[in-house]
Amino acid sequence: MCIAAAYALWYYLGMAQQLTVELIPDPEVGGFTARVPDIPAYGEGDTEEKAIADLKEALRAYIDAFGLDDALARLNVPTALRQLDWDLHDLTRPHA
Repeated sequence: MCIAAAYALWYYLGMAQQLTVELIPDPEVGGFTARVPDIPAYGEGDTEEKAIADLKEALRAYIDAFGLDDALARLNVPTALRQLDWDLHDLTRPHA
């Protein structure tokens, strides 16, 4: 896959829709992991910005390996996102 195809993905994602990036802090080592939930590519860095920049390079490598059509087909853009204040401990069932 050429650089133009990688640019096409970023143009498509930037202009036609928003791309959701999940930022996962590492409390033990520090830093962050960044990922797009639907594409198996990850970035890591000491800051959120460095993790996102690393993710961008990982997405380019993914496109080089599997193609732009594959990356675009994997995207599942939610129509709405909501943040909920749920405590998972409250969702556990008591054991009998």
